[in-house]
Amino acid sequence: MELNSKKITVQKSAEELCDFLSDVKNFEQLMPENISKFEVINEKAFVFALKGMPEIALEVKEINAPNKVVLGAMSDKIPFTLIGDIEAVNENSSQAELQFQGDFNPMMAMMIKGPITKFLDTLSTNLEQV
Repeated sequence: MELNSKKITVQKSAEELCDFLSDVKNFEQLMPENISKFEVINEKAFVFALKGMPEIALEVKEINAPNKVVLGAMSDKIPFTLIGDIEAVNENSSQAELQFQGDFNPMMAMMIKGPITKFLDTLSTNLEQV
């Protein structure tokens, strides 16, 4: 299953945006209002939970500065990656698109498609305002 956020423009250079997304502490600013938990585990990983959803631990898997940051689930129970694709517009702004890639059975994919799409939209909207 693959879902993409809308492409957004951020008033940061590609390098600054890549650094921002590479620092897991910054994800707390991007989370939806219905977050019930956010905790940094270490410099490369954090755990979060939305009300009514299980906790999910994400860690930075790959940084391809300044164009890509890949976060992946730390548990094999919910195997997915969250990819931030970054494209420089000029020295003070860049465009970003978030991509969710997960390996789910069709029933699970159908159940989570709506909430994950909404989650991606919230992350990208909040990223736009950083």
